[in-house]
Amino acid sequence: MNKEQLLKELQFKAVRSSGAGGQHVNKVASKVELSFTIEDSLGLSDKEKALLLKNVANRLSKENTLILSSQESRSQHRNKELVTERFFNLLAQALVVPKVRKATKPKKAAIVKRLDAKKQQAEKKKTEKSFDFSFIK
Repeated sequence: MNKEQLLKELQFKAVRSSGAGGQHVNKVASKVELSFTIEDSLGLSDKEKALLLKNVANRLSKENTLILSSQESRSQHRNKELVTERFFNLLAQALVVPKVRKATKPKKAAIVKRLDAKKQQAEKKKTEKSFDFSFIK
């Protein structure tokens, strides 16, 4: 992953923030939207692209574009920094390859413990069934 190349490929758009805020929010475009097309990126290898497409599929638009936005700050520059930081955090999380699980047998003690618990539960159920409730009116 080449961060400098990715920064060049990011597209930013400033729009008006939504929600309450009075006069200031109605005349200033402080919300920043970041868009990034994964397939057209030169800063990612083919493996990284495939991994990203799989791991962030629920965040992609129909055109396979990742869109993030930030409107936390009143400053457009601060929102641009925040959304860029969020973008690189998302990439870092999505590019982590999970460890391959090694199949192992359960330990003998664990098997014995499970079977003992099953026997105790069966005994408990058996005594509940044989209890005589006829004395309760």
